[in-house]
Amino acid sequence: MEFSISGNALKSFARSIICLARVGNELVVQASPTQLGLHTLNASRSAYQSITFESSFFDAYAVQGPQAHFSVLLKAVCSVLRTPVASIDHMSVQLPDHDASKVKWALECYSGTFLSLFTHFEFICPGMKKTYWITCNVEPDIQHLSLDRRRFPSSLVVHPRNLSKLLGNFQSSLQEITIIATDQTSFPSDAASEIGGKAVEFQSYVDPTKDGDSLLHTKLWIDPSEEFLQYTHAGDPIDITFSFEGTEGLSFIL
Repeated sequence: MEFSISGNALKSFARSIICLARVGNELVVQASPTQLGLHTLNASRSAYQSITFESSFFDAYAVQGPQAHFSVLLKAVCSVLRTPVASIDHMSVQLPDHDASKVKWALECYSGTFLSLFTHFEFICPGMKKTYWITCNVEPDIQHLSLDRRRFPSSLVVHPRNLSKLLGNFQSSLQEITIIATDQTSFPSDAASEIGGKAVEFQSYVDPTKDGDSLLHTKLWIDPSEEFLQYTHAGDPIDITFSFEGTEGLSFIL
């Protein structure tokens, strides 16, 4: 298995790795001739994240056989991507064979100017290639999310920029946040006029077993047609509480 990536696609790939690292410690890579899947599961097995890239997303993409898979530590992959993406011409990843013990990650960097801290002279680097060999497991514990979307009455999809703007209304020290989805048609007439079609509520979660008198409690009513790319809900209100960290670019199924 081998692929190379550059430009805006590389930026998206790097952001995806960072997002996965917020959930779990291990990255499972599944490659087929048509797509590349990245998966992670947290230590308590309560949160799972999967990101899939089509083969056309990459500059070059090749898989020998029907499938290739391996797992690596996300910490190691993040160390590879510490190099600023703007200084990388392209990145290539190669699993030499299905039984390989290490994966090759190579960065072709642009030429640049560097300052030596010891000689106090600047020198020009005509181009740099960084190669990393990361230990991998070619027989990973592959987890897949089995989810029947028809069993869930509510779903919403929000653009990362809009979600960041909404979450900016809450204090940075907040640990958890609750989302409540309601059916607009179920509002009493007086409530409907007051809320004005704002069927989704974001609110800071406060543990009822603790003294919350001194805490700042924030509630935010949202009109789905203005803030969300997609919103569906039927029936009684549904709520979900989750960690306030690592919520950029998420879609929710309640």
